[in-house]
Amino acid sequence: MDNHSSISEFLLLEFSPIWEIWILHFILFLVFYLTTVAGNFLIILAVALDHHLHSPLYFFLMNLAIQDLGSVSVTIPKYIISSFIDDRHISYSGCVAQVFLFAFFAGCDVALLIVMAYDRYVAICNPLQYETLMNRKTCMQMAVSAWLAGFLNAVVHTAGTFVTPFCSNVVNQFFCEIPQLLKLACSDSYQIEMGAVWFGLMLWSGCFIFIIVTYVQIFTVVLKIPSVQRRKKAFSTCIPHLIVVSIFSLTVSLAHLRPTSGTSSPMELLLTIMYSVLPPMLNPLIYSLRNQEIKLALSRILTMRSFQQGFLCYSSISVCHVVFLFILE
Repeated sequence: MDNHSSISEFLLLEFSPIWEIWILHFILFLVFYLTTVAGNFLIILAVALDHHLHSPLYFFLMNLAIQDLGSVSVTIPKYIISSFIDDRHISYSGCVAQVFLFAFFAGCDVALLIVMAYDRYVAICNPLQYETLMNRKTCMQMAVSAWLAGFLNAVVHTAGTFVTPFCSNVVNQFFCEIPQLLKLACSDSYQIEMGAVWFGLMLWSGCFIFIIVTYVQIFTVVLKIPSVQRRKKAFSTCIPHLIVVSIFSLTVSLAHLRPTSGTSSPMELLLTIMYSVLPPMLNPLIYSLRNQEIKLALSRILTMRSFQQGFLCYSSISVCHVVFLFILE
């Protein structure tokens, strides 16, 4: 790209120069990351190793957990390491990779939430056709489509962000966030990407309305179920997903509809953390609190030899994290 020659690196937001606040930030980010990794890893482990969870619902939940792991691994480790070694620099290519990967996982998140809503609709409103409509091949195609949608989303937003030259390399955020990068643009060509961002927000609004309408139909059917036990089971699989969708929608809206300013502020940092860190961290907790099957699966895994197999899986995920860090250096 043309502007690569003028700017070879960016400067990310630095931790506070006050020692006590620096320590607080460092501990908070580290706790956020470790909590997110542990929670999503346990979800992946439970679904992969427990045959009781080999169903479309938990297959998509495992994909969502993988996406959550990826999204936080793109941003937080780089910031933690940079703050620890007191080096705010991120290379131009590293910033491109960060934007691409974050947009990729965000797009996957939206697509998977829609797919999971459709899965619950078929399971509850058309239970007799569930096995036919949500067979193994269909689930694989839907999952691949979700990841492909994330890839296309990443390509569009990355190209739209870095096609314009930058007048400054100071990013007032703890990672290469698209709105912050666009504020550094030297020309009006950044408006193309701003249009893409707003189009994406409107598209997500339509998806959110679709999910809400879907759940209105689902709850209408659930309330007519005569068995109290079956109603409780249906609610236990639907309510967590609806909560996850609501948190994601609320945090993204607060972060992207906020008034932009030329300098960083604690509120901007808080809002960015809310949409980039909070949903991936809370998703495992939300899905496991009301879901008895996941609780039982986790208890079985933690007390069986299969946990050793899961440790190998965890090692593989750790290797992926190292690869992320290497790319973003």
